[in-house]
Amino acid sequence: MLSTRGWDVVVTVVSVVIAGALALFFPPVDAVRMAVALGAIALFAVGYLLIGRAAMEPPRDAWRYPAMLAVATVAVGVGAGAAPFVAILQTLAYPVVWIIGDSRRRGLWGSAVIAAGLFAGVWIGYGANADSAVAGATTAVFSLALSAALGLWVTRIAAWGDERARLLAELTAAQGQIEALSRERGASAERERLARDIHDTLAQTLAGLVIFAERAGRQSRNGQRDAADATIATVEQVAREALAEARALVARTAAVPAEPAFDAAVERLIERFRAHAAAGIVLVVDGEPALDREGQVVLLRCLQEALSNAAQHAAASRVEVRIASDADGGAALTVADDGHGFDPAATAAGFGLEGMRDRVALAGGDLDVSSLLGAGTTLRVRLPAPVPAERSAE
Repeated sequence: MLSTRGWDVVVTVVSVVIAGALALFFPPVDAVRMAVALGAIALFAVGYLLIGRAAMEPPRDAWRYPAMLAVATVAVGVGAGAAPFVAILQTLAYPVVWIIGDSRRRGLWGSAVIAAGLFAGVWIGYGANADSAVAGATTAVFSLALSAALGLWVTRIAAWGDERARLLAELTAAQGQIEALSRERGASAERERLARDIHDTLAQTLAGLVIFAERAGRQSRNGQRDAADATIATVEQVAREALAEARALVARTAAVPAEPAFDAAVERLIERFRAHAAAGIVLVVDGEPALDREGQVVLLRCLQEALSNAAQHAAASRVEVRIASDADGGAALTVADDGHGFDPAATAAGFGLEGMRDRVALAGGDLDVSSLLGAGTTLRVRLPAPVPAERSAE
């Protein structure tokens, strides 16, 4: 749709062209008719500038539509009655009425009024006889049909454009909401990841520090100076590890042991529990499971959590750790203890088991915990084989 300035140009140029063509190529039979025809053209142009122009865009004053319709009808009727060529002024009158009417009903009604004015002008201007009636009716009917068809088509396109703009606005708003939800989900996932990392690193290490400090206190009170010194040295070592883990978290890197080899990391973790836990730990490695860095972190954290639970809660005397590769190239971790067990269906008070489930699920693996009161606990974790880089790139 044209803007108001665009319509200003169209109405001005077309009015000047009609007036020039009338004077040069299609003059009426006498000077009086020429003056009336030019006056009709001028009436339409002035009526548009004073009345119709302000009604091209909302808000529209209610009186402007009937006023402009009256001016257009008089201009077309009088002009066509004075000079047949001025009937072409309807090419401006019909579109202006459709635009100002701003509805299909008003557009059709206004077109019918202009067609009636055109018929009356031709009929009266050329003798009010049968021939002029036929000529006027023919011109009015064809012009009305063409105006109605074009008006309905244009308004349909305009309505489609408005609907499309509305849908586009809704889609843009929906995309904004999706982006906001994605950001919130990402932030929530990051908070959960940090909670798991803190629990699996700092919290576990600090819990160990509490146990060692209590042991050192008992040994000191019992006069076991050498044992107390050894425990204090262990506290210092574990505290340094906690500091390294905290720095790793701050740097947003995975807080995993520094050894490049997964086997060495497992050995280091188990040796740490062997040195300070009452339970005997047996390690069995069956094959060399293919694991990427993410899979290594998941298995190490699950192993750390399982050993911590066996040492602190299960009162186990023996723990068996088995790491194996399966037929599909994935990795399996099994940690079985002979502790007092628990009821897996009961609501857990801590974060450890749920944290393990979340870690394993995010890695695409499975976690299963089986336990009976007084019969020990077995934890099984299976991770799928890592996707090759060239396949993931596809």
